[in-house]
Amino acid sequence: MRYAELRELINADAYRYTGNDRLTSKLAQFIVSPGFRFSWWMRVCAYLYEHTVWRIFLPLAWLVYHRLQIKFGYGISYKSEIGGGLYLPHYGGINVSEVARIGTNCNLSQLVTIGVSRRGEHAGVPIIGDEVYIGPGAVIFGAITVGDHAAVGANCVVTKDVPESAVMAGVPGKVISYEGSAGYIHNTLGRA
Repeated sequence: MRYAELRELINADAYRYTGNDRLTSKLAQFIVSPGFRFSWWMRVCAYLYEHTVWRIFLPLAWLVYHRLQIKFGYGISYKSEIGGGLYLPHYGGINVSEVARIGTNCNLSQLVTIGVSRRGEHAGVPIIGDEVYIGPGAVIFGAITVGDHAAVGANCVVTKDVPESAVMAGVPGKVISYEGSAGYIHNTLGRA
């Protein structure tokens, strides 16, 4: 990851919270928003991890990052592949497998689990598409794909692929409509 990519990821994350590009708004969100502060340190740790010259600063950054993981209840590794525009509206109980992939402009609500399945037909990790809304308490696991613009409802357990623009609900998750995440995903870069 180059420095320009780091800035782009942080700017996309900040824009999801602020809806503008002003530096003062970003600083305010860094202070008042646990989700943005956490994602900022997550991006910095990922950047330092990938650069041999700057890696000597990783232990210090990791200490701050780890403290925030414990304080806010985020179990998201800085090694996870997560696109820009990550939005964590609430803190508490968010767990994401280190090898799961999450696209751009995604919302992860509280108590979400995105995990690995080690056996059965869908052994592996999920791939989450772009502009996906994942509601509170949702569980997504196994080698499945959640399509772009999909929405996963509260407390839904997803063990099968989710089509693009689908809305999943229930245990186990079933498609209840194709209205997707429209109305849940706001303030994305490139779209006002």
